[in-house]
Amino acid sequence: MVAFILALLISLIHAPKTVSRAENLLSWLLLLSTGFTSLWAGLYHTVFPQTAAAFIGWQSSPFQFEMGMSDIALGIVAVMSFWRTLEFKLAVVMFVTIEFAGLAYGHFHQITSAGDYQAGNVGVLLGLTIVHVVLLPLLLILAAKDRRNTQ
Repeated sequence: MVAFILALLISLIHAPKTVSRAENLLSWLLLLSTGFTSLWAGLYHTVFPQTAAAFIGWQSSPFQFEMGMSDIALGIVAVMSFWRTLEFKLAVVMFVTIEFAGLAYGHFHQITSAGDYQAGNVGVLLGLTIVHVVLLPLLLILAAKDRRNTQ
């Protein structure tokens, strides 16, 4: 949540004239809210798997290492996207949207099938996951439209 709010604030304060507001916000969200948060989540799942699993309401398993490595990879490319083209950001947004939609589905499934209401399965984290699924593609579309209108 902190990284998301920080990205919003920084994008308002640091608004270069070379990119649209949508692209600027997209860049900051990918850097902070997706990139750094995914790196943190990846390290959490790989270094402290029992703690991470308990926070979500799950048992620790070897899949946590795999998810952690996926989060680390996503975090790295999301951070890199801050300095890359809109086309690079497109690839990152596609990955984030598909992965986060799947994560949200999995968390809702755990709520309905297992009654898992642990903080790591519901609440702010689930809400931000859904916000990313909707907001990142929307910002990408707006940024691409702005680019076309200025050329």
